[in-house]
Amino acid sequence: MALDPHLEPHWDSAALITIDMQRDFLSDGAFGLAGTTEVLPNLGKLTAAFRSAGRPIVHIVRLYPADGLDVDRVRRTLVQDGGQFVRPGSPGRLLAEGLAPIDELDDDALLRGEPQLLGPAEYALYKPRWGAFYRTRLDELLTGHGVDTVVFAGCNLPNCPRASIIEAHERDYRVVLVTDAVSQASEQGFREIAGLGTTLCTTAEAVSPAP
Repeated sequence: MALDPHLEPHWDSAALITIDMQRDFLSDGAFGLAGTTEVLPNLGKLTAAFRSAGRPIVHIVRLYPADGLDVDRVRRTLVQDGGQFVRPGSPGRLLAEGLAPIDELDDDALLRGEPQLLGPAEYALYKPRWGAFYRTRLDELLTGHGVDTVVFAGCNLPNCPRASIIEAHERDYRVVLVTDAVSQASEQGFREIAGLGTTLCTTAEAVSPAP
């Protein structure tokens, strides 16, 4: 069956967005989320395909300063009481090993909202809340690269990927979720995401059109 022309991904103008794939959020990390380490092989295939095609990649990251003042309310007490995960300067806030061309993050620049260039058309970008577009320059960055399709993968579908997908739809992007490259997923979650107009596909399907 033909895809709805208003929803069909444009792979030649797509960007890959990875969400919170940081060491503290890996399955055995300080604030580990089950299944996150396990999606790394597929994320590796996705990043390799997008790099090979010269398409943009944006790695969205969290940073929780010790004062906890600019942290989601649900985690603010935890951070202010000494919870140490994705803290600036700590090894745990780094992207999963091998995911990006550069391991080190420039915390000060990221906290100022500046995209950090990691490689050709590849960036790290800090988000202060669940959604990747909220109080960030993501829309500006994507527009600058002529992107009209965003492909999401990464950590914890019910929270940050879901919020980011909703924000992308609100900005009229064509939206894709790679179902075997996102953690904490469920069939119910996939149905809800698809109901928003999101295209669901596997890693193999995402890399086969040579995005």
